[in-house]
Amino acid sequence: MLVEKEQIELTIPVDDKSQIRQYVLQHLIDLGFSWDEAGNLSLESDSKDLIKTVHQPSREEELIKRRSFIERVAPKYASFFANGKDINPQKITPYVVEVSTNQHNEIFSFARLIWSLPFSAGFGRRIRYLIFDKYNNKLIGLLGLQSPPLDFAVRDNLFNYPDGMKTYYVNQTMDIQTLGAIPPYNFLLGGKLVAMLAGSDEIRKSYQNKYNSRITEMEKRYIPNHIVALTTTSAYGRSSIYNRLKYNEHLIAKSLGFTEGYGSFHLMHLYPLFKAILEANGVSTSGGYGTGPRIKWQTMERALAYLNLPRKFLKHGIQREAFIFPLCKNIYDYMSGIAEEPEYNNFSFEELASFWKKRWLLPRSTRELKWKSWDKDELLKSMMIWKVNGEIKFYG
Repeated sequence: MLVEKEQIELTIPVDDKSQIRQYVLQHLIDLGFSWDEAGNLSLESDSKDLIKTVHQPSREEELIKRRSFIERVAPKYASFFANGKDINPQKITPYVVEVSTNQHNEIFSFARLIWSLPFSAGFGRRIRYLIFDKYNNKLIGLLGLQSPPLDFAVRDNLFNYPDGMKTYYVNQTMDIQTLGAIPPYNFLLGGKLVAMLAGSDEIRKSYQNKYNSRITEMEKRYIPNHIVALTTTSAYGRSSIYNRLKYNEHLIAKSLGFTEGYGSFHLMHLYPLFKAILEANGVSTSGGYGTGPRIKWQTMERALAYLNLPRKFLKHGIQREAFIFPLCKNIYDYMSGIAEEPEYNNFSFEELASFWKKRWLLPRSTRELKWKSWDKDELLKSMMIWKVNGEIKFYG
């Protein structure tokens, strides 16, 4: 049976600084964090399972918030999710659909809720794709791009931007916000297929069609209608999808090293509380064009300061491996202003998918057999989640 939802509000008054402070500290302890006298956070280990645990509260809150959406779309789109018996590895034929209709958008948003990482709509320029299997019309995976961060040290260390031109060149890249395969295709290394798509001609051409002659919202100036590179960071430390991702001898994704471990995902569960604290004290927490993810960061900084908690609590210490997907051969010369035009790689998704099938899919299908017994109902049930008397309850 389905457990009925009961709305539970936090009972701590927003002006009770002592209780709220203790609530925040207990939240970090519950996630597995400890800290020293200087406020430096650390986890007991950097295992992927523990890192997923850190993400879990935010994901649970997202599923609770989207309950009505899940209940509405699950019956409509459940047929696009595969059981193991629906798959024939020999006949898998991937094709790409750019998200352009309400149906596409609902499928993407619904499937994205499967991720152990909390859902984010992204910011700035956005373009998203669904990858289907033509053989059975099932969903293989998702790819979502968004505007790049203006400052990204591991990327910026690669290039010697011309003076005053950093924004111009960075705006010719995009950031991979969502990339992955849906079960049971993930057991067949479908994530590598989606990553291969990111390096294809189809991505840069569809971007060009969508953003031809657009101007930036903030600076009201034209930017080139092409992209020359994509960047991303792995979800859980070292990446198994992007590492050694080659097409023949060409490296599709190049490692840039590891981030320093700054971020706010471990505090996102507390974001509504932080907003309430500040707004009760007359501090605006509104977003809007140009704020991007910075408004959340600033809100958390101000709330931590109000609670007399260290700003260092925004450094979770979980390092993520960063990657760049160069879409042109002369990426270094172009981004440094030496080359006037990008020289594209010209890899079609069809040829990349064919390579993936021979190199990864078929060998994997005989070694790893989890995909055969996969039951999509288990996946759908895991998304049915409610809060009852302050406790998380799942379907069942």
